[in-house]
Amino acid sequence: MIIDTFSNIDFYKRLSPDIYAGLAFLAGAKSDLEFGGHTISGKVRAIVEEYETSVGSSMLFESHKRMIDIQYPVVGVERVLWSPISEMIIDIPYDEAQDRTYFSALHDQAAHVDIGNGVFAIFFETDGHAPKHCANTPELIKKVTIKIAVTDYR
Repeated sequence: MIIDTFSNIDFYKRLSPDIYAGLAFLAGAKSDLEFGGHTISGKVRAIVEEYETSVGSSMLFESHKRMIDIQYPVVGVERVLWSPISEMIIDIPYDEAQDRTYFSALHDQAAHVDIGNGVFAIFFETDGHAPKHCANTPELIKKVTIKIAVTDYR
């Protein structure tokens, strides 16, 4: 997982042009961005949704094999729980069509990040992540998730 702010966006030009393209889209995203899917490039797309964050949700952690996620609320703040999947328990096996495995049971090194207000998170294949938690009190957020296709997955 990478946690960063948009003030460091130029660094990502050197890391990955696809990650940079997704971050550039997010940096320019406004609260009136249309819901649904947006194509950024051949390997990068954005999904815009709105939902209420919650307290103590029992949501499962997820991870992806073919996509990197960059998550950022353009409205509100969201707490995303994180845990390395290496020692987590698979609750729902990998679904290739959805590119998603669901996990339960936190690893001893579990943590969280509050995203929004200029702070974004990037999640890779080994990062179990559980969004939709509130940072303080439940609130309606508008979130953009950037999906970056990874060509060499296992």
